[in-house]
Amino acid sequence: MNKDQFEFIISRTFDAPREKVWKAWTQEEQLKKWFGPKGCPIFHNRLDFRVGGIYHYGMKPANGDEFWGRWVFLEISEPERLTFIAMFSDEEGNITRHPWNENWPLKMYSTVTFEEDNGKTKVTVNWKAHEATDLEIKEFEDGAPSMQQGWSGTFEQLETYLAEV
Repeated sequence: MNKDQFEFIISRTFDAPREKVWKAWTQEEQLKKWFGPKGCPIFHNRLDFRVGGIYHYGMKPANGDEFWGRWVFLEISEPERLTFIAMFSDEEGNITRHPWNENWPLKMYSTVTFEEDNGKTKVTVNWKAHEATDLEIKEFEDGAPSMQQGWSGTFEQLETYLAEV
């Protein structure tokens, strides 16, 4: 990973204690209820939450197409940080290309931090293209507005979920 490489970073502060937000990110039944872009409910959800473990999920947007993804956990520092490789996958969990963009990186190095501040929690997501070609890195950088939109919707869903539980 090139240290000068583009990083996509987005943060949101949630009106919930860090422990509650951490559990929403690290428990299978909770992830299923909020994770993903708006309008893409999860229909498959399996979490093996340990270093080397995998989160494998399937989503289905309103158009009926389904897509799959997986994370492979590299670091779990409860309740401060998760580090994982995120990628698109097939139903069996094999790595695949982005379903709508063949030049998207196969892997994204992902770090999610959880900072407590007076009973609230600031979540920061940091993504970098991982083991990517120059073309894939450029595509990742050019995709920042789409990632901003997707993560903003995901954070809205998390905010709603945290208010309900």
